[in-house]
Formats: sequence, structure tokens, C-alpha cells
Amino acid sequence: MAEVTAALVKALRERTGAGMMDCKRALGESGGEIEAAVDWLRKKGLAAAASKAGRVAAEGLIGVATRGGIGAVVEVNSETDFVARNKEFQGFVRSVSEIALDGGGEIDDLKEADFPGSGRTVEAELTHLISTIGENMVLRRLNRLSTRQGAVFSYVHNALGPGIGRIGVIVVLASSAPPDQLASLGKQLAMHVAAANPLYLDIASVPQAALDRERDVLREQARASGKSDAIIEKMVDGRLRKFYEEVVLLEQIFVVDQETKISTVVEQAGKTVGMPIRVTGFARFALGEGIDRHRPDFAAEVKAQLDS
Repeated sequence: MAEVTAALVKALRERTGAGMMDCKRALGESGGEIEAAVDWLRKKGLAAAASKAGRVAAEGLIGVATRGGIGAVVEVNSETDFVARNKEFQGFVRSVSEIALDGGGEIDDLKEADFPGSGRTVEAELTHLISTIGENMVLRRLNRLSTRQGAVFSYVHNALGPGIGRIGVIVVLASSAPPDQLASLGKQLAMHVAAANPLYLDIASVPQAALDRERDVLREQARASGKSDAIIEKMVDGRLRKFYEEVVLLEQIFVVDQETKISTVVEQAGKTVGMPIRVTGFARFALGEGIDRHRPDFAAEVKAQLDS
């Protein structure tokens, strides 16, 4: 069994927002394993859902670009919001997202790509920008999606200019219908993804490990009802449907029409244009997801609790 250290308790507290002693107990009950401790806290109602854990704001910009059946979204981080409002930085993010359209979707390849008009690579241009502005910056992540038939559509929330903002989304629609007939649906779906933050495209996309984990948590929660095992399994199945509605795009309720599922919206749009439409992929970047910009010093406080 792993030692329950101050560092482990600190990490679990920052991950879940649970109290220190609850985190210490959770780690003790789970052999010092962080993921098992998260589940233990969830089962006891002491932690937020894992899908919402660990999302702390950081500065910079999300850049989005599309061209026909290709779309790309990138995140470039900076230390302060002042840099995000710098025109040179904004131009860099916009250019990088456009450069990403022609790459293979790997961030290392993007860093080595030529930055137009500079004689430098993207990575070298970023280094130059750091020395010019005087603040650290990081090209953090990239997602590139494409379709051979259809188009990719985008949406930027809290935009600071064309193609740049704090949340960026691309959605892939596969169809033989002309792109202009897909545009309205594509834009609405991209806005929906920005608002609803789905994790998976369809039920088949949910990893078995994530499904098993959710079932385990839901089953433990249902046992508190005192019902029989057969009833508990029915309760779990019902709550699992709710889980799908929360995290699966095609199972979510459309934010524009609170009575219609996304799958139905897409099906109806296909009937309108006279050709089938399929959503084959999406990507959503929110600025600073998973980055702990503020790092409170819990070490001494946690150590005191562990030593008591």
C-alpha cells in the first residue's frame, strides 16, 4: 500500500475540492491510489463529478480555423490576460490555427512548421514573441479534424477577434449535401458543444473503463436506498441514461430546443436538405482546462493534519 503523503493529500484536495481529512481517509481506504480515492469521495458524496474536476482558468487564447472539410483548434497560453489582448499575440494564435489546417494534427509537427513571413518555425516565432513581449508563452495543444465529404464548422465563445477567444469548437458534418446547406446546423451544433461540453460523440465512444467506473459509483450510491439488488440494478440503468444525456453529444438535449435530442436535430436537418447528415467528430477547447494557475500552498497545513 502506498504511503499517504502530504503531497498525495494536497493533490487529491486540489482535484476534488474535498476536505483534507476526507482526502486523507479516502487515500487510506484506497491504498494511496488517486483515482480510487476520487471514486471513494464521489460515492460518499464528498467530491464533485470527475468530469468537472481539475478545471482551473489560465490565460492566453484559443484559436480556431476551418477550410472546407478541415478544421483545427489550438491553445496558446500566456501568463497574463494582458498578453491575450496584445495584437501581435492574437495574430500569432490566429496564424498558428491556420497553419495547423495543413499539418497532420501533431503538435510537435506544428512547432516545426514554417511561420509565414518570418523565416522562422512556429516554435522559433513563439520564442521571438516571448523575448519581444517579455512573458512566458506555451503552445499547449492542438486538435485537427477532417472529412472527405461534408464540412467542418466552428464557433468561438468570448471572442476577442475573428477565430480567437476563450472557448473554441469545431464540429464535423459528413454529408453529400452542399456545405452551404449544412452551415446553419454546423454553427448551431458548435454553439451547443461550447455550452453543453459533451465528452463523447456517441454511446459507442464511451470507453468501457469509464462506463464501468460510473456504474460502480452509481451502484454504490443506489445501495443507500436499501433496495434489493435487482431494484438497485434498475436504478443504476436509469441513472446511466442520465449520465449519457450529460456527457454524450448525440444523447444531449439541444440547448436551443430543450425538448429535442441532438440526434433528432441532426436527423431532421437531413430530411430538410434531402440527404443524410452524420456528426462524425467534434473538438472543444476551453482556455486553461486542467491548468492549475493558482497554486495555494497547502503543504504545511496538510502536513500538520497528517502528523496530528
